[in-house]
Amino acid sequence: MPAAVPAPLPPLHLAVALDGTGWHPASWREPDARPRELFTAGYWADAVLEAERGLLDLVTFEDSLTLQSTRHGEPDGRTDRVRGRLDAVLTAARVAPLTRHIGLVPTVVTTHTEPFHISKAIATLDYVSTGRAGVRVQASLRADEAAHFGRRSFPVIRPDRPHDPQVRELVADTFDEAADHVEVVRRLWDSWEDDAEIRDAATGRFVDRTRLHHIDFASRHFAVRGPSITPRPPQGQPIVAALAHATVPYRLIARSADLGFVTPHDTEQAAAIVAEVRAEQQAAGRAGEHLHLFGDLLVLLDDDPAAARARRARLDARLDEPFTGDAEIFAGTPAQLADLLQERQRAGLTGFRLRPAVTGHDLRAITRGLVPELQARGAFRRAYEADTLRGLLGLGRPANRYAARTASA
Repeated sequence: MPAAVPAPLPPLHLAVALDGTGWHPASWREPDARPRELFTAGYWADAVLEAERGLLDLVTFEDSLTLQSTRHGEPDGRTDRVRGRLDAVLTAARVAPLTRHIGLVPTVVTTHTEPFHISKAIATLDYVSTGRAGVRVQASLRADEAAHFGRRSFPVIRPDRPHDPQVRELVADTFDEAADHVEVVRRLWDSWEDDAEIRDAATGRFVDRTRLHHIDFASRHFAVRGPSITPRPPQGQPIVAALAHATVPYRLIARSADLGFVTPHDTEQAAAIVAEVRAEQQAAGRAGEHLHLFGDLLVLLDDDPAAARARRARLDARLDEPFTGDAEIFAGTPAQLADLLQERQRAGLTGFRLRPAVTGHDLRAITRGLVPELQARGAFRRAYEADTLRGLLGLGRPANRYAARTASA
């Protein structure tokens, strides 16, 4: 009998992760890195507009509450690498009016940031972008970040002690807090019904107070009454994303997110991660919900694979040792990367978040090399087909959880 023909794959989703001058620590020393412009609005606007030129689903903006460091939970004192950031939410809000289609997903650290503040910030971003906002929630166990706030303290967690019972308990509790944080944010987004604003000059009624709701959320981590001060966002619920490398953060994705970023280093590992997250999703009672899983890859792209490998070697030579990170590093051509993405997609990933090694070079290689290659294979869109980020990801606009109470009252 002839071999079975594999079922055609659905079109891929693509995102780009923006961080400084690029994800390789030596990227700022490259000729096209623009390090002197790194803290200007124009630098970030150019990057996001280039991503939109490539019809990408979304960009993410990295953030943290302390300086970047090569050490776990403490500063490293280095002066040969990019240090310092602009605020991710404010950067996304600045570039939002300059774009029309691409999703904007800043990172926020849930561990030291109040959910009420995050809810109104991301709701505002959704208004400014006309429905293209999301948020990547990040739990932090860094001792140096905690020291900025003085409300709690964390020990410096050593990477050689992953099974320490105290560390495991702290990790579990911090991610439980992140799940509660997301729940509060989501309830605050729903605390205004869609038609709460009447704006009737004749009667003098701007808002219907019966359509604003106290959320009355109480847990071990938060007690929040609500309602929000910001009306329900255009998407109803902006996209919630999270990055995960192990079971506890996989559980956060399964419980709380619309989109998870994971870091497999081969196709077999990709399939195993997808299976684990899907099992956690079912255990969380969300088996019927559409949860995207994107694989992260750090990429160096050139027309000649030898050129990409040589560029990686040149960048690594500027460091103390070859650079490695949490995500797999790919150095090759756009066609070779397209082959890899389609292979990993067969393992159950629904899309990919690419981390340009050098933003000035590799972002253009993604939009002008990889995207046309995928389009030629029928694996990526040729035009934007939705006006909101939820629409681009194939997610419907969710009903307001409190509107049903009003209707039945």
